[in-house]
Amino acid sequence: MAFGAEELRVLRRALALALHPSPASDTDVRECLRLAESVDEAARESARMRAFLLADLDRYRAALPGTVTGYLSLLQDALAAGHRPGADDLAALRALRGNATAAALLDRCRTLAEQGVRDRLEARQRPRVPASRARLLALPGGLSAADRPAGPGPATPERPVPTPAEVFPPKRRPAQPPAPSQRLVAG
Repeated sequence: MAFGAEELRVLRRALALALHPSPASDTDVRECLRLAESVDEAARESARMRAFLLADLDRYRAALPGTVTGYLSLLQDALAAGHRPGADDLAALRALRGNATAAALLDRCRTLAEQGVRDRLEARQRPRVPASRARLLALPGGLSAADRPAGPGPATPERPVPTPAEVFPPKRRPAQPPAPSQRLVAG
């Protein structure tokens, strides 16, 4: 995620207020809330795009071996987006070991899968921070979520993840001309 100059100014002000509590002006509070909403929207869109990518990956994996090139490309994109390969990915890559790209991805995915197992085991042993202490809920002198007036819900309802066929509909072939036997003979 990249921030523009104005967004960085607002973020810097919010961090200064969090580190050095002082009354915040109404303008600062509104700008911080607007920035928080923009960041939340970007995070939701990122999650939606990731879900779309993973759904595509599942479809391509199900159509293997006919979709080898597409599957390997999508798997690389998913790994770059933070996807942890699962047992299905490892099994598919083992079946495609004859392909040099698949063999290299198999080594990378094994390493990532092993690291994922280690991370989950380590997370179980770490003490957890309560959710109420993990986030900044309000700015000093500003409005908390409970103090804000309730407005209408989101302008658009949550959208389902579209399938590739919905995003890129297949091209329609022109209709075949009628066969010569079906033509009317004038006489």
